[in-house]
Amino acid sequence: MEFEKRKAATLASLRSEETDKSPKGTVDTPIIPLLDVLNRHPNYFTTSSCSGRISILSQPTRKESKKKASGGTWLFITHDPADPDSVLDLIFRSDPTHLRDDQNDLVFRFEPLIIAVECKDVASAQSLVSKAIACGFRESGITNSNKRVIIAIRCSIRLEVPLGKRGTDAFLEALQSDSGGFVRPTVENGCENAHSGSRAVPGCSSLSVVQIEVSGEPEENLYLWGHSACTLGNKTQTGILVFGGFGGMGRHGRRNHSLLVEPLSGSLRAIQVESSPSPRLGHTSSLVGDCVFVIGGRADPEKILSDVWVLNAEKNEWKLLECSGDVFPPRHRHAAAAVGSKIYVFGGLNNETVTSSLHVLDTDSLLWRELLVSGEGPCARHSHSMVACGSQLYTFGGYDGQEALGDLYRFDIQTSKWKKVKAAGRSPHARFSHSMFVYRNHLGVIGGCPVRQHCQELAILDLRLCMWRHVKLETTGEDLFVRSTAHVFGDDLVMIGGGASCYAFGTKFSKPVKINLIPLMLRDDNLKPLIGELHTDQIEIVKSQKSRHPWVQNVQTLTEAPDLNFKSDLPMSDDNGKQMDAYWVLKLERKYAKIGKDILKKFGWLDLARKVYSVEGGLHICFPVSAKFSDVLNENQHCMESLFEGQSDHTCKPVIGEECLIDEVTCSKALDILKECGATKLVDEVAEVKRTAKSPLQIMTESVGSLIKDKGLPAELLEELSTRWERLGDIVVLPVTSFKNPLWDSIGEDLWPVIAKSVNAVRLARQGRVADTTTRDSTLEILLGDNGWVDHRENGILYSFDATKCMFSWGNLSEKLRMGSLDCRDEIIVDLFAGIGYFVLPFLVRAKAKLVYACEWNPHAVEALRRNVQANSVSDRCIILEGDNRTTAPKGVANRVCLGLIPSSESSWATAVGALRSEGGMLHIHGNVVDSEESSWTKYVSESVGETARSQGHCWEVSIEHLERVKWYAPHIRHVVADVRCRHTQK
Repeated sequence: MEFEKRKAATLASLRSEETDKSPKGTVDTPIIPLLDVLNRHPNYFTTSSCSGRISILSQPTRKESKKKASGGTWLFITHDPADPDSVLDLIFRSDPTHLRDDQNDLVFRFEPLIIAVECKDVASAQSLVSKAIACGFRESGITNSNKRVIIAIRCSIRLEVPLGKRGTDAFLEALQSDSGGFVRPTVENGCENAHSGSRAVPGCSSLSVVQIEVSGEPEENLYLWGHSACTLGNKTQTGILVFGGFGGMGRHGRRNHSLLVEPLSGSLRAIQVESSPSPRLGHTSSLVGDCVFVIGGRADPEKILSDVWVLNAEKNEWKLLECSGDVFPPRHRHAAAAVGSKIYVFGGLNNETVTSSLHVLDTDSLLWRELLVSGEGPCARHSHSMVACGSQLYTFGGYDGQEALGDLYRFDIQTSKWKKVKAAGRSPHARFSHSMFVYRNHLGVIGGCPVRQHCQELAILDLRLCMWRHVKLETTGEDLFVRSTAHVFGDDLVMIGGGASCYAFGTKFSKPVKINLIPLMLRDDNLKPLIGELHTDQIEIVKSQKSRHPWVQNVQTLTEAPDLNFKSDLPMSDDNGKQMDAYWVLKLERKYAKIGKDILKKFGWLDLARKVYSVEGGLHICFPVSAKFSDVLNENQHCMESLFEGQSDHTCKPVIGEECLIDEVTCSKALDILKECGATKLVDEVAEVKRTAKSPLQIMTESVGSLIKDKGLPAELLEELSTRWERLGDIVVLPVTSFKNPLWDSIGEDLWPVIAKSVNAVRLARQGRVADTTTRDSTLEILLGDNGWVDHRENGILYSFDATKCMFSWGNLSEKLRMGSLDCRDEIIVDLFAGIGYFVLPFLVRAKAKLVYACEWNPHAVEALRRNVQANSVSDRCIILEGDNRTTAPKGVANRVCLGLIPSSESSWATAVGALRSEGGMLHIHGNVVDSEESSWTKYVSESVGETARSQGHCWEVSIEHLERVKWYAPHIRHVVADVRCRHTQK
């Protein structure tokens, strides 16, 4: 009974509104569900808990004579994700009235979850401990088993480190003290003889990853990896040409599509070509003039390629090249780079063989040559990257068959000599299947394996300084830049494709994104990265540069204007039309932009809500400054006046010593540096506020949330928002189960325009279930818009149909592609279930069939089919037969018959046999089959067709030539297509 009494008292206190004895005073919200489950069990109740926290403790410096800590204060503590900016402001306040006691130590702590549970008996305790240990809380155990049985659920993952310089500096001073026995490092030429290349290189701290909103062809066509791409810029086409790869719409597989992406508008279109290379992945594309050269790749697990194809980008014509010269072995996952008319190919994989050979293809003479190289060259590898910069080739990383590589090599094409590049700064981590690019005088490395989930970064090598630096990528975490392509388009880095396949979690593809690289250039290439390295000779450069430019009357510089404040008579208004104070910017020459930005960011003077921009053709950079900057100027008015009037002897060198870092610069010293750099204050004429890229779902959630709040509806409705949808032309189609709560109907008139705007749609619809009728009509419901007619382009074919009356099958894309890849130039084809032209159009447009008979009995589908053959200019080769195919289908004319009806087309098998010519042909029979019964189904199909043929007087040999698995229709049920070959034999 004592256990039950203690439990009742404890649970009563949990339900009480009074604060508990913890510093926070309440139970941590994230673990309330877990505590409820434990407390509902008759054998357990929780006595204390913590969901895990991070904290920063300020404690007095411990004296050597004291053995116990002397207390301290919490500067920061949270059980939720922390805002980094607020934490930094707490630790490094620039406000002199809130300066912290510099004698205190700061300690950062991470403490994981811990729960104390009282158990009814030892057996119950042992059972719960076992469950906790099995779930990863390996330090769980019984802490008390005398009068009360109490266990602790916990793990050993915790962190405690000193913050700032005190911890490491104190340790260093202790080692270098007279009694420590350690010797100070020697100093040579003014620099410590230590790890000279280990200093951090300041620069742009982060770059935003922005998703490209794709229009035209479905975005899913770019869900690829192992593809190739190159940037086109000819008179007829501008954008990024994407070829091949694994993935795409429908059933994932190797592709041979040619797609053109226009990164600025997001336009995606399929390039109409007469013929294409075979489907492949792991190949390369290189642009020489207006021609794209595709080399090698893998067609299937056993077929590695060495062929060379060329696409004339102006004429949209593919051609297989006959190359001669040295033997070029088959390979995939190699790297290629073009210099002039030559394409250099290094490394690669051929089955189990990894190569280190370097070949060059002369695109003028079509001669292959294996180069005899010298110097310190890279080992054999695949899945590496290579780019050209002038007459130099750079290759980084890869996989040698045993481990990922992280080395960088340079090849001089004039001397045929390799050299290993040794650069300052932290080198990128070893990786493979990554991407590399060149932007101005910088080389970038991005993505690859192994994947680092918690820190996507871009590694940048300054080719002039030979120095690495690293920039964090601000991304949603959904981007997986593995086997993707990276291309510089203007000032944007465009990433297309990428992904991976995992047995446990399925296949993941990345959406196309772009990263603006201009912030990388906001860096003074003439000055050293550390402010302390701004010496007297550089100050003279500053002054001489300033003397060349007369000042504009309305512009004030920090060296001229004694009265600096941020009030203005110029009217400015916010988004709501309210009058507000003028925005101001600080203008600096580009060469001083890096120092200026670092100072503004350090002291919180940079207005992060507005955009940095360039003026005067990029010669100057304008940084938006905050009201806090105005306050600082007012506080330092007297000091500034003396400086402005030329009464100060301050220069940068005495203000900041030669070894002074930016973290040691005071407020007044920072103003001195800005003054010497010629900073100019002027009204922000642009005042463009940054807009953080939001996903359509985020926009929908915010907009709908505001609507239901205005309508007085419960906020719980937001949990019912659909997280996925499909596009048919300009109609966005929501799932059949979305917005079914009757409460949505009460605001439908206001709701649907909000949803449509969120997903950037003109019309909005909700999917219905396919009608259980012989014509399989669509039951799509139009929620916003006048009618259901849409134009949907797929693989270069236009499908037009009324979505409210005709169904459209997304899952059959791979089969449509397969039919379109056939060579049917001299064939007559009968499609017994034509629909709107699912297979009729690929046969006519792609496979170039001589004539297609299209049988269809749904009048709505027939109407769409007539439109489609006209729209795709193939009506002269199509005969539409409306009605039941068992009576309308032609007899004895077809080389090929398509039976694209599921779950079964057996009712028309006899019709299909009758449509074939007397010498036989091919039947494509669709069906839904249980996966374990595929062999018995194909046997049944073969025997049935054979019997039907004999009954119609044919002497045919019937065999299953191929079984295509199109998609999963339901658990353990596949949509398959049997290619049934019927051959005439002698009696």
